[in-house]
Amino acid sequence: MAKEIDRTRARSAFETVKENPVIAAIAAVPVLIVLGVVWALTNWFVAFLALVVLGVVVVVRGKFVR
Repeated sequence: MAKEIDRTRARSAFETVKENPVIAAIAAVPVLIVLGVVWALTNWFVAFLALVVLGVVVVVRGKFVR
């Protein structure tokens, strides 16, 4: 149970994003830049696959890189 998302923390994070969406935008900018570069160098399908793979890695491992 220690690895489950705490409802209080999840709710706090959601409220923070609701109050100040700039924080979420700043956090998303690096991902969007990488996605844009991959899209520009290859095509939209490869960029989409990279996004899906990154999402799977984040969900499965719980964080980006150890």
